[in-house]
Amino acid sequence: MIRLGSLAGYPFEGPRALAGWTPPAAPAVYAVMARNNIEGKPLEYSVIYVGHSDDMSTEGFPFRHPRSAAWIARAGNKFNLHICYYEVPGGLPSHREQICQELMAIYDPSCNAEKYDKAWKDEWIGEYSTPVTEALTTQRDPNSSN
Repeated sequence: MIRLGSLAGYPFEGPRALAGWTPPAAPAVYAVMARNNIEGKPLEYSVIYVGHSDDMSTEGFPFRHPRSAAWIARAGNKFNLHICYYEVPGGLPSHREQICQELMAIYDPSCNAEKYDKAWKDEWIGEYSTPVTEALTTQRDPNSSN
């Protein structure tokens, strides 16, 4: 298991070598990864593509997927590619899409055509000030007995 995403992340199954992998016939979010340094750090990966499917077995894995040529080019060879997937419990296609967008914003996968900005801008919700944002403690008098 590998965790991907913000905070505690989502528990993805894998990573598994993409070559020879048989995808489950289930809806899931998936991430294609490339190993960064096979000799020096064999368990270090880069997320290079994120997607989701209503049925993983129909996506064309391992190498008939429409983006597989880009994955191989990015990874250097097809044996350097790995995949992990997350079957969202009770997840609808809209849930899987939101998870994909979050992962794309965090990892900026090079083989995805879609790009999402990680930045948050004040004009999206407006700038505001409230006393609740102040410190919750007050200054104490060092000469008092409290």
